Amino acid sequence: MAQAMRHQSTPPPISLLSTDGKPHPLQDTLMAVTLALGAVAFVTAFFHNLHLLTSWAGLIGILTGAYGQFISATTRERFALIIGLGASAIGFFIGMFHGGLFGG
Repeated sequence: MAQAMRHQSTPPPISLLSTDGKPHPLQDTLMAVTLALGAVAFVTAFFHNLHLLTSWAGLIGILTGAYGQFISATTRERFALIIGLGASAIGFFIGMFHGGLFGG
């Protein structure tokens, strides 16, 4: 019963980006970039004339999100990366439909 009497340490402060209490600057940066590129790709997909921006932002968002998934350390990072990846992929595919990466 000595284990029950052991002093409990205080839990780490709650963070929106890291659930293990350790800093993850690279993963957090990739997550933010993927979310931003996903938002740009998704919003500009609704405008036919912006297909170059849509497809390139979507492609770069897919690549950064895939690398972020590869090195992610926490569930929150993975969740946000999946949201950004989905938005990037939708924007990329609609941009490709509207004219592609090189203005075809």
